[in-house]
Amino acid sequence: MEFFETSKFYSLKKSTYINLRWIGIIGQLFSVNLVYFYFKFDFNFLICNAVIFIGIISNFFLIFLYKKTQLSDRSALIFLIIDIIQLGILIYLTGGVSNPFSIFLLIPSVFASSNLGLRTNLLLVLFTLIAIVILTFYSTDLPSPLNDHFHISPYYYFSIPVALIIALIFLNYFAIIFGIESRLRKEALNKMEEIMAKEHEMLSLGGQAAAAAHSLGTPLSTIKIITQELTKQLKDQKDVYQDIKLLSSQVERCDEILKKLSLNPSEEDSFIDEDIDMRTYLKDIISSFKETSDNDFILNTNQDSNSKKITKSIEIIYGLRNFIGNANKFCKKKIYITLKSDNENTEVIIEDDGDGYPGDILSKIGEPYLKSIKTTNKEKIGLGLGLFIGKTLLEKNFASVNCWNSKTRGGAEVIIKWKNRDLFNI
Repeated sequence: MEFFETSKFYSLKKSTYINLRWIGIIGQLFSVNLVYFYFKFDFNFLICNAVIFIGIISNFFLIFLYKKTQLSDRSALIFLIIDIIQLGILIYLTGGVSNPFSIFLLIPSVFASSNLGLRTNLLLVLFTLIAIVILTFYSTDLPSPLNDHFHISPYYYFSIPVALIIALIFLNYFAIIFGIESRLRKEALNKMEEIMAKEHEMLSLGGQAAAAAHSLGTPLSTIKIITQELTKQLKDQKDVYQDIKLLSSQVERCDEILKKLSLNPSEEDSFIDEDIDMRTYLKDIISSFKETSDNDFILNTNQDSNSKKITKSIEIIYGLRNFIGNANKFCKKKIYITLKSDNENTEVIIEDDGDGYPGDILSKIGEPYLKSIKTTNKEKIGLGLGLFIGKTLLEKNFASVNCWNSKTRGGAEVIIKWKNRDLFNI
């Protein structure tokens, strides 16, 4: 829990930020000295270099004195404001917004918008906007002799800060939106990996249980035979007879426990890794739902003409389970599952008789954390994680997944399709 709470506030990697600042500082030094020594422009050369030196000192502070590897929102805000102030002073000394390098004022806020919190982003945007407005009305002239021949209309001059402000809002808006979507998708993928890790762990435990039941069967049978013989031989000795009887009952109990762990004691241990066909996949999944659901599961395999077996895949099982489980959750009474296969393709169609997908999320199905504003039944409101996980896992295993509303059943319809050459090589 502590890791997740920390990661919400520390989201900017210090080394990446330092490297970006070095690139900016070197670029500033190069530009200022090139213009002064090569082009012989006249401006406040010493003051400009002093301002750049402040950036160098702040970078050394980050390297040697700031010990954390991640910058918190507050620390990042302070250093990014320093960057804006430093660049603002340089632009103030070299012509204000008429200086073409004024566009670099947008970089700190845009850089932060996809990495830091919303409040920090808004403060940086506001601070940048204030800097642009100040530089529009207060600044020194462009370096001489450029200023001697540079005369522009006030309409053109004031269009520069307007363009900068529009670009500032536009770029930050999209960077914030994409950053939020990226974080949500990353969180959903982490949940999916966590679920799959648990599935693999359960599968491993199942295999170990089956192996244990198989291996312990012989010694338990031997103990059972010996206790039976001792019971016959010592039945007249009541003090020993009760202990042997207790021992015999415990052997029986161990045998029953191992039978349950092995799932099916008549099969060999290799049943965990057994290859099965798609029809068996679906029957196993449906049977697991029937134990807890009162709905009707209708499996149609009349068009299944390919009985070739597939390597057992946790990803395929879990992906199919998510879509069938979703149909079970939102249907009124019936879930229709159709299996079609031939020499080229294998197709699984999952339909239900529910209300179908809400129109406002139909085009976004497969994205995590979806909520429809039209759903009235709060018990059936989901976050879209099941669909996201199912779609991602199946597409990872070469399936194409299409979701829409069924024209024949009235509810949702999912079509999962594989090319056989991909499916049988998983």
